[in-house]
This record gives sequence, C-alpha cells and structure tokens, in this order.
Amino acid sequence: MFIIELTLKNSPVPLSVQRKSAEEADATYKEIAESMRSGGSHLLELTCDRQTEKKLAVLSDNIAAVSVYEKSSASSSGRTPGFFAMAE
Repeated sequence: MFIIELTLKNSPVPLSVQRKSAEEADATYKEIAESMRSGGSHLLELTCDRQTEKKLAVLSDNIAAVSVYEKSSASSSGRTPGFFAMAE
C-alpha cells in the first residue's frame, strides 16, 4: 500500500489517501504536482483505495507539498515518513 500525503498551507495536519500499487500512487502524485504547477485554483478531488468511503477535495493553490511513500508494517518506530519527520 502506498500513501500520498498532502501538506496544506497554514495547516499543521496533513491529508492522505492510499493507493494499492506504485503505478497508481505515481499517477496520483503526478496529477497533484501538475495541478500545483499549473497555477490558479483548481478543485482536486481524491478518493482512497483502502477506505473507499474516504474522499478529499482541496483547492490546488492551498497545497504546499505532496509526498509518496510505501506503508510498511515492518516500520514500528511510530514516526511517519515525510516532511515533518525529524532526524535523530
């Protein structure tokens, strides 16, 4: 399972959706990045593969960053990968 995590401007809480394959995660990442790159304010609607009832709608100009990482059950450090993970 792959996590696509959005960091919004002026919000400390990241939003995330999950994709089953690396190809789907990469396609979603590229869609979000292109929406950010194009400028203007576009509504970006995302759904989650794991929790099918989970839906997100964000304006593209509110997205500060996007990251993709693989969810691993072997990682038991309690820290999530991404922009806010602190190095020890």
